[in-house]
Amino acid sequence: MIPAKLLPTSFALVAFSALPPVRAQMSSNALPPLQSAGALGSQLFLDSGSTGMVLVVVRDHQVFFQGYGETAPNSHQPPNQGSLLRLCSLTKIFTTDVLTRLLTDKTLSLDDPLQHFAPPHTVVPSRLKPITLGQLATHTSGLPREIGTPPRGTPHFTFPDYRTRWKWLPRQQLRSTPGSRALYSNVAFDFLSDALASAAHKQYAALLAERTLNPLHMRNTTFFPDPTQCARLLISNHDEGPCAITEATAGSSGLYSTPGDMAFWLQYLLDDGAPGVPMQDPAAQAIYLLPSNLVSQQGLDHAGQPSAIGLGWIHLLPPDSPAHIVEKTGGGAGIQTYIAINHARHTAIFVAATDGPGDSHVNLYNAANNLLLNLAGLPPPPPPPPKPQPTRRHHRPRHQTR
Repeated sequence: MIPAKLLPTSFALVAFSALPPVRAQMSSNALPPLQSAGALGSQLFLDSGSTGMVLVVVRDHQVFFQGYGETAPNSHQPPNQGSLLRLCSLTKIFTTDVLTRLLTDKTLSLDDPLQHFAPPHTVVPSRLKPITLGQLATHTSGLPREIGTPPRGTPHFTFPDYRTRWKWLPRQQLRSTPGSRALYSNVAFDFLSDALASAAHKQYAALLAERTLNPLHMRNTTFFPDPTQCARLLISNHDEGPCAITEATAGSSGLYSTPGDMAFWLQYLLDDGAPGVPMQDPAAQAIYLLPSNLVSQQGLDHAGQPSAIGLGWIHLLPPDSPAHIVEKTGGGAGIQTYIAINHARHTAIFVAATDGPGDSHVNLYNAANNLLLNLAGLPPPPPPPPKPQPTRRHHRPRHQTR
């Protein structure tokens, strides 16, 4: 992985000492047994108060999986590797994987304006400078989190569709000058996937399958679940509506997947070298912005205070620290999802937990970071600084995603 810093007018990678040398100095004897993940996951599940939870761990060439609790309230069946789950905002790192592939083959550039990919006669708003693809991918476009509240009864992750968001966009005033502030935006990633589809002259779902899902043999990762797959969907303690086609939010939050497929994904993210699993371009997880170069950041700190911002990814702790984490959070529709990677010890985790009957007040993402670093043979990260706690509902808003 080659980190980078913010440049005044364009996105570029700036090399400095990265993580592999740290890993080379570490002894495998320092690592706890991978099977200890089972007990650590059990404690995380109990603390979370979830209905059901899955944990996938990849370390070097080993894969661990365990399901906890129930697939649905009173099902008395634990989740398994074929259980279907909503990835929520983890969808965004699939979008930026496709982005990186199109950057590599020179189909587009991070500095390309979104205007180049807009429908005919559609004017993309600007503020001193135009919105670029790189700003969409780093939450610095100036666009808000959402375009508004979905109509009542709308299934999860089916709003806004292509026509709705492009009709909405020209009437907007950007919250900030593009590139100056980080404001977490779901709709920005839907516009990003629209731009990728336009550049490749192909429907985005087909593009994602061609460039990412098919090469990784992720056959159960989809926007179009069939009735058999929907019957395996993990269900929370609350009624979250139907298992629906979610192509409308293909760039931001619509993907479904399984723990089995996510094991392939983690191997890919780690450059695991597993047979039949290709290696991800290091640029996909690189650092592109430093918070210190921005006026402010909002909505990027669910798992900890960001030390850097990537293409959909958030970095925690200094890049030269053995405990450095590359992560992405997700949440909504009665489930929380999380991927965290420690490249120094070649360890990655995927956690997904469905809502239980109440609120445990446990930050699943912080707790998962502790689990990751434990399995990597490293001490836990320092606790986050205290901040005022807003009043929380027992049930997250229907379409919230992180």
